Amino acid sequence: MAIKVLEIHHQGVRIGADEKTLADLENFYAGVLGLERDKGRPEIPGIPGMWINVGEVGQIHLIGGDLPSPFAQGPGRDPTAPHVALAVENIVETKAELDRLGASYWSLKGATGPDAEQLFLNDPCGNMVELHQFDKCRCRLKSRVKPS
Repeated sequence: MAIKVLEIHHQGVRIGADEKTLADLENFYAGVLGLERDKGRPEIPGIPGMWINVGEVGQIHLIGGDLPSPFAQGPGRDPTAPHVALAVENIVETKAELDRLGASYWSLKGATGPDAEQLFLNDPCGNMVELHQFDKCRCRLKSRVKPS
């Protein structure tokens, strides 16, 4: 049984971390591309950056800080490295399917929320893919808008 991927949620991009770079990036994404910064991005210790909203579903995560990051779990296991993030229907079933397939992956829990688990694996060319539970992140517009 294949994993049930529902949406692409974000693209993780490495950036410089100084204030000028962050200001220049915000000016570029807002002024040139007309995109807004997600002002609700949580403070992630040791990981400066910003999330840029792209439509109703999707973001660009601009990720700074020293490598390896405080969340790295060894060589090739750093969630701040460039990656694409996909939302899956059920993270528990996804993990079980990865185990059944004998796929090599690693897990990160609680970095972006207390009940969030992210699974990371590499495609055959070495590109990192993140899998996370649908509707457990700020990538979807409805998750960024507070109810009235």
